[in-house]
Amino acid sequence: MASAKSTFVPALLVIDMQYDFVHGSLAVPNATTIIDIVNSLLALPFATKIGTKDFHPPNHVSFAATHDKDVFSKITIYPPGDIKEERALEQVLWPVHCVASTPGSAFVEGLDHKALDSVIYKGTHPEIESYSAFQDPWHLATTELPKTLEGLGVTDVFLVGLAGDYCVKCTAMDAADFGYKTWVIKDAVRSVSEGGSEWEEMEKKGIHIVDSAQVRKLVT
Repeated sequence: MASAKSTFVPALLVIDMQYDFVHGSLAVPNATTIIDIVNSLLALPFATKIGTKDFHPPNHVSFAATHDKDVFSKITIYPPGDIKEERALEQVLWPVHCVASTPGSAFVEGLDHKALDSVIYKGTHPEIESYSAFQDPWHLATTELPKTLEGLGVTDVFLVGLAGDYCVKCTAMDAADFGYKTWVIKDAVRSVSEGGSEWEEMEKKGIHIVDSAQVRKLVT
């Protein structure tokens, strides 16, 4: 859980700024336009700067090819070995992307990834999708992120990256559930869909939607 300290200890989470999400098999529209903004935020004095990566096995459950189905079709998935209706989740089937240790999983060229203090890997289990950088949707296992943030006494979590309607939103929702004051920097995020419903969902959760200019005033 978030630290009980009253001081402001901000963390920057750079979500999935990877080749496949910018130029590759699952490129998010206009993703290249946020690279410079993200780099400018990485130059600010956050207490920690953490990158996340999808790091999938080649037969990941989220891949259409794994199921011999059409890309962007949907299936029902369950926790491994626990096929109960109340545990069912709808899964969008994506093109093969961000396979572990392939060029598609690398941080996109131009991102100042050397400014990151650490990297969190997610989606590493073949049968479990995990949009959030905190934990999978069934809460079977958490990543190193909660422990890392707690160890540094972080109070506020700021998010940028890809994609706003999936991994950014889910990570922000979990950050709020873990007790952090949560901020999403809208001009440093791009989404798959143009609908924009993710912003309303996050605001209803109590997540603050800000722009990079506001964040510079907060952090410096």
